[in-house]
Amino acid sequence: MIKLVRPTLEMKEEAMAYRQAHFDAGEHVISGSELLDQTEDYAQWVQDVAANTSPETVNPAWVVTDTFFAVDENDSIVGIIDLRHSLNDFLQDFGNVGYSVKPSERRKGYATEMFRQVREIARQAGMQELHMAVHRDNEPSVKTIVNAGGVVCRSFIAEEKWADMYRVQL
Repeated sequence: MIKLVRPTLEMKEEAMAYRQAHFDAGEHVISGSELLDQTEDYAQWVQDVAANTSPETVNPAWVVTDTFFAVDENDSIVGIIDLRHSLNDFLQDFGNVGYSVKPSERRKGYATEMFRQVREIARQAGMQELHMAVHRDNEPSVKTIVNAGGVVCRSFIAEEKWADMYRVQL
């Protein structure tokens, strides 16, 4: 169905089209994109994403993170997901995993499959649980997290809306 692949320079055109699809849908924050929504220099973004995969090269203001595009059988990007191996103060209300699905590709099971695959990557990295934050009104993401065994561990207000932090055991 889909596979998770690390961003490469060769994916620039497809990646920028993915980003633009979110913008065209009025979404200017792309969750799980490791700031793809804020970059104008794709090559620099790929370099930064690669550097953030290692404790030796991670940006000192960030945490070790694996970022993947979800691509379909035609190598079209249908989503993006990142796995943060630890949480710093800034990330406490975001959690270990962030993801987005291209607006035209939603409700096709991609988020569920992306999360299933990233959970396996987290297990292989020695992680025992993941924390994921979601606004309560984001019903598709709530469903994805709950179906993966997510349990609410705390609630808080983010961006003037109620959100819940879920814990998912690996």
